[in-house]
Amino acid sequence: MGKVPTIKRYVFFPDTQIPFHNPRQVRALINYIGSSQPDSVIIIGDWMDYPTPSRWSQGTREEFTGSVQRDSGIGRKLLAELRSGYSGPVHFLEGNHDARPRTYLRDRAPALAESDAFDIENLLDFDGHGITKAPDWFEFAPGWVATHGHLGLSLSRQAGYTALNGARAIGKSLVIGHVHRLGIGSYTAGYDGRTSTLYGIEVGHMMDVRKAGYLKRGAANWQSGFAMLDTDGKTSTPTLVPMRPDGSFIADGRKWG
Repeated sequence: MGKVPTIKRYVFFPDTQIPFHNPRQVRALINYIGSSQPDSVIIIGDWMDYPTPSRWSQGTREEFTGSVQRDSGIGRKLLAELRSGYSGPVHFLEGNHDARPRTYLRDRAPALAESDAFDIENLLDFDGHGITKAPDWFEFAPGWVATHGHLGLSLSRQAGYTALNGARAIGKSLVIGHVHRLGIGSYTAGYDGRTSTLYGIEVGHMMDVRKAGYLKRGAANWQSGFAMLDTDGKTSTPTLVPMRPDGSFIADGRKWG
């Protein structure tokens, strides 16, 4: 009898964009992670929004509200809640919104940019929470790469296709956030009976879109939810999990939230 392969589960925490997050959805996923104990959690990026040091607030009164530390406190509190029930590995991909304080300092006050105080790993105290900052392109399993999605990808309005186009470009299956869509695309190629399939996965979002004033026309093409991947290193099964605004969802044959 052959050796039974070890199957690992990865849970992807989607864009939450604190303080514009949906607290019910975020805490529902935190509770699910604590209950199900996956092998790894990957925060796909844009955990934070940081609305004040952004192009949306530049030159307005909001630019001077000084909310970076306040918002970071909310982000740290939710990371502490995640860690209170889950001690496994957590990797964090920096999104374009997470980087706003650092890039604002670099562009507007370069003489102070040598300070690391406004880097996301320090604002959110990665060391204190046992969180690892992942590289921008993070190969987390054989043949699988995660990236936030803001670096070099051609955007599609069809769910799954931004990630799939990226997967075809790099030759590995790709998991992304950034687009706030929840979808899977796949592409199979082969010859003489031998085929291989690439997947592109987009992991949704957990924003309360009513809080984000810059969304002038809402977010009709976004989907709330998260994604999981079960893999033994050769065979992989991606799963999308849609979420209702109240935080409820169905996973592993039962209703959560």
